[in-house]
Amino acid sequence: MPDIVTVTIELPWSRPLLSMNDRGWTKGAAMAKAAKVREIRETAVALAIHAGLPQGLDYVRVQLHYQPRDSRRRDTDNLTATAKPLYDGLAAGGKNLAGYGLVPDDTPEYMSKPEPVIHPPVKGEGGRMWLEITYNTEEQAA
Repeated sequence: MPDIVTVTIELPWSRPLLSMNDRGWTKGAAMAKAAKVREIRETAVALAIHAGLPQGLDYVRVQLHYQPRDSRRRDTDNLTATAKPLYDGLAAGGKNLAGYGLVPDDTPEYMSKPEPVIHPPVKGEGGRMWLEITYNTEEQAA
């Protein structure tokens, strides 16, 4: 009988590394952003390996969660800049790109990506981020 499994993966960052509000049009800014995107993708691959996630699934649901350290106003759409390389890293990689292979691609055919969730801060705790990955064990291919 198939089971629906949800795996929680704690991310190593206390806040998003990228934001949709980031600006910078210089070559240096573009290179810095590319380095952060690469770091996020590679971290997603390493965390998937450490968590023992399956590979070759038909479909997954991946949702980013963020608990900030304070109660400043934040928009969930700003988390998309950090979420995208996480999704890309969990899917199969491409030419010269890190990818775990949880699913063949991060397109809607293979991956659902609900809007990120921003949780209220918890007094005495710093910020934290995590992913919740849900899949059907019957779909496990590898």
